[in-house]
Amino acid sequence: MPSHTLRRSYCRQIAQAYRHATFPASQPFLQTRRHSSKSVRHTTSHNLWSRQSAVLFAAAATVALVYTNSRTHQVQAEAPATDGAELRIEKPRKKKESKEENRDLLSSQHLQVKRSWENPGVYIWGSNTGKVAAPDSNEPYVKSPQRLAYFDDLVLRDLKIDRNFGAALLENGDLVQWGKAYSEDTTQPSITLKGKNLSSIQISRDRIIALSRNGTVYSIPVSKSDQETGHKLSESTWIPFSSSTADISYRKLQPQNLGRGEKVTNISSGLEHALLLTNSGRVFSAASGTQDFPSRGQLGVPGITWLSRPAGAYDMCHELTTLRGFDIEKIATGDYHSLVLDKQGRVFSWGDNSSGQLGFDSNSESAFIDAPSLLAINKLYQGTSQSPKVTNISAGGSNSFFSIDATRVAHPDEDPAEVHTLNRVTADIWAAGEGIKGSLGNGRWTHVQGRPTKVPSLSGLFEYDETAKAVIPIRMAQISVGSNHASAVMDNVTYLNASERGTENDTNWGADVLWWGGNEYYQLGTGKRNNVATPQYIRPLDMAAEIEAGRREEHRFHATPKHRVSVKGRQVNMEQRVECGRNVTAVYSGI
Repeated sequence: MPSHTLRRSYCRQIAQAYRHATFPASQPFLQTRRHSSKSVRHTTSHNLWSRQSAVLFAAAATVALVYTNSRTHQVQAEAPATDGAELRIEKPRKKKESKEENRDLLSSQHLQVKRSWENPGVYIWGSNTGKVAAPDSNEPYVKSPQRLAYFDDLVLRDLKIDRNFGAALLENGDLVQWGKAYSEDTTQPSITLKGKNLSSIQISRDRIIALSRNGTVYSIPVSKSDQETGHKLSESTWIPFSSSTADISYRKLQPQNLGRGEKVTNISSGLEHALLLTNSGRVFSAASGTQDFPSRGQLGVPGITWLSRPAGAYDMCHELTTLRGFDIEKIATGDYHSLVLDKQGRVFSWGDNSSGQLGFDSNSESAFIDAPSLLAINKLYQGTSQSPKVTNISAGGSNSFFSIDATRVAHPDEDPAEVHTLNRVTADIWAAGEGIKGSLGNGRWTHVQGRPTKVPSLSGLFEYDETAKAVIPIRMAQISVGSNHASAVMDNVTYLNASERGTENDTNWGADVLWWGGNEYYQLGTGKRNNVATPQYIRPLDMAAEIEAGRREEHRFHATPKHRVSVKGRQVNMEQRVECGRNVTAVYSGI
């Protein structure tokens, strides 16, 4: 008999026993409490209780016998599944003494923020064929986020990863490298270029492009052997009129005819080319690799090839003269294509367009565009009563992403006073390029996407800001794009000021992070291998801390925004950043 049928049978038997044991109406218990004589009240009550107890006892015994027999049959039926099982009673949790301990139990987000401050470092996962994700392991994949011990308790200026090598900038600006492409014999990260005060890095197929804080751009071989055997430049020293030879081989990418006070402030690199942006809004391009000269129009110089290039170094810088007059503020590069954004929100793209990554329909007869071309963003909002402005661009592999603020405007036949949403801004994300592995993030599997498509999961999002006391759009703080997967860090409202002065319910929380695209090498961090076409969350990075707090997989990873914290006794402004590379992913503590 099913357990729920047994329970109903027991209830009916108990009810019948109770009805047979009801008290006589002529001698109610409550009425005996009204007698003035104490002895009469006691005797009457005692006799009545004896008769009622006897009846109740007999009824209870009958029900217990039926229940025991039924349970015996049930236990015998389940014996093979429970044989040898030991009944364990969960011990009560120890009461926490501090507000901070209670916060750790209450909020996974609070615990993640706390751990990111207490244990800065680098988590990597995905392909390990190049010994990048786990230098000490021979496993081909790292299926879930794993700390790289070398960077424990370190904060970095920048980090870039490929399936065969990794590169990072320490807090003092020195360059660190590791992976098989760097050295087959050296498995642990090693400092290579020192004393240049590097601020950011980019990687090509076989070189690292590094920008120093004084605007100098270095091109460094990935290979340790090339660094040791290649030509080494003469460097000035702190002693006047003296020089020395550089420790490793490197080249410099030097734009010509820079104005007074003009210097390079941003760099971006594809597999074969690099873009350089100056503080005057000018853009230069150069070859960034040595294996192949850029041949798909990604330099942005019409007609340039290996044979037709100007006299001089193969990696000489070319100014994109067609962009003169546009105050460019952001640059981005995919494997073989380029994007720039000016301060007016206009986007120009050029290079390989075989998958529609430039935002134009692909043409098999002309697979690339070798000059900057204006993208018609207004057409994306035609007939929507919204005026768009691009606020950010991102690129990687064969994909491009555009962050757009769309402002509600009044139609000519509308009365602005009656439009309640007038001037409301909606933040949208659009994508173009190859989507067969889900890297467009739009929920579809598309080979070629020329006209930009909206990413629904990342668009039209709003939240209430208690500080501003208003509903605000949720924008993207960052989109990192790998060869076929991507991650978006949301610019949602965050809170980092919980302290002992507040209540235990006053907890910190960070920024949402979502992932999508190719997952053949477990680079999405889901622990699974299936590609994902719709952005989704992953588990917290430090699952050991989550399990210790009594949690499992129901919580998600949040990135900690920039905040001033103490690291080894000194104060630093630190945040968690996401980096998607070629089949590998990292989250690191950055300054």
